Amino acid sequence: MQNSVLNDKVALVTGGARRIGAEIATRLHAEGMRLVLHYHSSDAEARALQDLLNDKRSDSVVLIKGDLLDNHKITHLAQQSIKMFTRLDAIVNNASTFFPTPVGDTSEEDWNNLFGTNLKAPFFLAQATAAELKKNRGVIVNIADIYGVRPLKNHAVYSTAKAGLIMLTRALARELAPEVRVNAVAPGAILWPDHDHDEVAQQRLISRTPLKRMGTPREIADTVLFLIRDAGFTSGHVIPVDGGRSTVP
Repeated sequence: MQNSVLNDKVALVTGGARRIGAEIATRLHAEGMRLVLHYHSSDAEARALQDLLNDKRSDSVVLIKGDLLDNHKITHLAQQSIKMFTRLDAIVNNASTFFPTPVGDTSEEDWNNLFGTNLKAPFFLAQATAAELKKNRGVIVNIADIYGVRPLKNHAVYSTAKAGLIMLTRALARELAPEVRVNAVAPGAILWPDHDHDEVAQQRLISRTPLKRMGTPREIADTVLFLIRDAGFTSGHVIPVDGGRSTVP
């Protein structure tokens, strides 16, 4: 492993067991970071990723399981993340829930689920770790969504929660300055939802993307790494990684 400014620093990645979260974790680990990987129900994937990364560098990855809809679990996650390696330098708020909420057919439980994971958890996790992050001049990176700027039909609650996360990014950048930088990444079409097999709709979305392709999880991970490692004078910003999708109607 090359010398890196991130060697032995510690990052907490929520929802870090699979999909984009696992790619972010792998990328940060390759730069020398030690990792606290949070997951909710993906036990097998979490343990497989932990084993893979610990084989590369022993005792560099720990797991914490928890439901981010439970404020007590958020507090526990914050405390244990600091305790595991006796420091915390970065948080990547990647955990998310995503499902349709058509107006007229949406429950309060749906609202609480989408807002809880996508917006409430990042706020309370930041609040619980603020002192530690300030001590280490740390970084928070939120994984937002281009649908937080331009809403997705039948996903009013999700889109609104991600819009709130974008505002939270800007608010925390001001609240936690000057010691802590807070930024966000807003992915476009990167991975389809696990149960989305509508190829016609997928091709229609790609056709409306100026770069005419899907993005990759690695491209999200590279942007997160940039914000943590390289963007020392950047705070309160949201970087779209969407193939230009947000530039067209």
